[in-house]
Amino acid sequence: QVQLVESGGGLVQPGGSLRLSCAASGFTFSTYTMSWYRQAPGKERELVAFITSGGDTTNYALFVKGRFTISRDNAKNMMYLQMNSLNPEDTAVYSCYAQSTTWSPTRSYWGQGTQVTVSS
Repeated sequence: QVQLVESGGGLVQPGGSLRLSCAASGFTFSTYTMSWYRQAPGKERELVAFITSGGDTTNYALFVKGRFTISRDNAKNMMYLQMNSLNPEDTAVYSCYAQSTTWSPTRSYWGQGTQVTVSS
């Protein structure tokens, strides 16, 4: 029933841009904090950015701040990550993550991920 489906990944040259999307269904999207994570080969998964349930607050990892923008559209159950000025170090599988703001119990969900490859 619950689904988080990422899209928009692909191959891009250094300095280029991509826009990732995360489509949510099967839960009350507007009550969930949403995040983007990424994991490169041989590295641990790391937080890229998060956005609060109403979209009023965002925060970013230092390594992407100023280049990436996280946003959401609760009317469409969608979350986005606009990625600009990409470099090879951004190559990773990017996944969306949902965490409930209501409890108990708390609930959280992972998407399957989308591959981003930055290479010339």
